[in-house]
Amino acid sequence: MANGNRGSKLRLWCSAFACTLLALVETDGLFVDITYVESAVAKGAVCLDGSPPAYHLAPGFGSGVNSWLVHFEGGGWCNNVTTCLQRMHTRLGSSKEMAKQVAFSGILSDAPGYNPDFYNWNKVRVRYCDGSSFTGDKEEVDPRTNLHYRGARIWQAVLEDLLAKGMNRAENALISGCSAGGLTSILHCDRFHQLLPAGARVKCLSDAGFFINVKDIAGENHAAAFFNDVVTTHGSARNLPSSCTSKLPAGMCFFPQNEVKQIQTPLFILNSAYDSWQVRNILIPGGSDPRWWNCKHDISQCSAKQLEILQGFRDHFLVALEEQGTSSTGGLFINSCFVHCQTEIQEIWFAPGSPALGDKKIANAVGDWFYDRSPFQKVDCPYPCDSTCPIFKNS
Repeated sequence: MANGNRGSKLRLWCSAFACTLLALVETDGLFVDITYVESAVAKGAVCLDGSPPAYHLAPGFGSGVNSWLVHFEGGGWCNNVTTCLQRMHTRLGSSKEMAKQVAFSGILSDAPGYNPDFYNWNKVRVRYCDGSSFTGDKEEVDPRTNLHYRGARIWQAVLEDLLAKGMNRAENALISGCSAGGLTSILHCDRFHQLLPAGARVKCLSDAGFFINVKDIAGENHAAAFFNDVVTTHGSARNLPSSCTSKLPAGMCFFPQNEVKQIQTPLFILNSAYDSWQVRNILIPGGSDPRWWNCKHDISQCSAKQLEILQGFRDHFLVALEEQGTSSTGGLFINSCFVHCQTEIQEIWFAPGSPALGDKKIANAVGDWFYDRSPFQKVDCPYPCDSTCPIFKNS
């Protein structure tokens, strides 16, 4: 999610489109106050600038009092001292800069007409201020920068705080997230499950978090190099699943295609096969051929040759998914809309014109899957076949 202090070249890897959507989310809906986890500071569980972590909690009601949705924000990553310093004095690096209230919409809505299966749950939005998808943990702090790389400690401290507030009695629990938060829900899926009561129904949802290892249009391994730098900068290796790090370099374990097969907890992957953020930052990163500018920001403006390359990106994405095999407990909603993040925006999550696969909108598919009413594993046809996409639907 964007912040104006982060530099014109988006070196912190944030989608302008996702940022626009966040602005829309924050204009309406239920406003929820911030909670600072002050007790986390003594444990060293702090944001990049040393401030306490934070979250927003809307208490559950009615039949949802013992059900918990823990949703992690997105916001890219920082991969070196320079980019982490750029985040340090923004809401992506400091709780001092966070809004005191945020709007809950989409999967966080408290209205049954907008969020049919999770509206009355305890709903938590965990703020993102570490730049490592909650994986980093370095004890040392350079006095010249005062940067704290403590994402893994934040994750633990926030979850402990929520457990003490009643999540330890959860009957249903879902960890979810968007973008870098969607990656968080994958990397921490089994760890989340282990914290919940043995008899609880616990599942994980990743929204736009299935980042793939693919070369950019210049043939460079841009994403792999970036993730390797993130892991090195934050000291993330020890907090990534050992089932992956025992076989691959730690940086490669930021790619879900190297993780998902080993996850034991039921996981739902919600993603576009033409994820707009991945197209703009992995396939066509900053500094690429300027002739791609219009195409990377509006798929309807792509030439036939450019669209062929985007179709190739979709092919790579689907192969990465297929390599995971088909788990009977997993869910898939892979559409062909040129979007990034689809759970936080009411118009995409559940509304009259929301995207659908078959006869189900995203909210219905996720709810049916979570409650075991019916499985859902569908992949959309190639762009531009899907008339339900809210963006470029007539292109």
